[in-house]
Amino acid sequence: MTVFLCGFMGCGKSTVGKLAAKKLGCGFCDTDDLIVEDQKMSIPEIFAEKGEPYFREVEANIVKSVCGKKAVVACGGGAMLNPDTAKAASESGVVVYLDVDFETCYERICNDKNRPIAASSTKEELEERFNTRRVLYLKHSDIQIDCSGSPIETADKIVASVRKFR
Repeated sequence: MTVFLCGFMGCGKSTVGKLAAKKLGCGFCDTDDLIVEDQKMSIPEIFAEKGEPYFREVEANIVKSVCGKKAVVACGGGAMLNPDTAKAASESGVVVYLDVDFETCYERICNDKNRPIAASSTKEELEERFNTRRVLYLKHSDIQIDCSGSPIETADKIVASVRKFR
């Protein structure tokens, strides 16, 4: 089963995803890394040269390409906003929303130049985006995880929830 982790930038998808994959005895991948590898460009370069719509199209194709693999997949913050992508992910596995408060995410992303949306937005704009996206993450996920604990505690919650979901 493929476990797709979704949530806002900086919520910990990559960090807890690696831990959860190890506990589940399966592989791990990050869609952002797969996009960089596929496009042979950094994410900021893709946004600057080809634009966000192009990036989202590539992202959707990458997510669909990992459907059905026995892996934990850390999806980019915008991946599960696309209803078709979310449906494909849910039909081939389970979509887990990592619910983290805005301030925690903001602290983690505010100075990250590798996140074009974060780098070009004010805190207020990011918070508005966070609130809009949260509604869609909840709508498009099968499981919601409160991530107020440590990464290990969050990974344990993911593993327990995924095992119950099966």
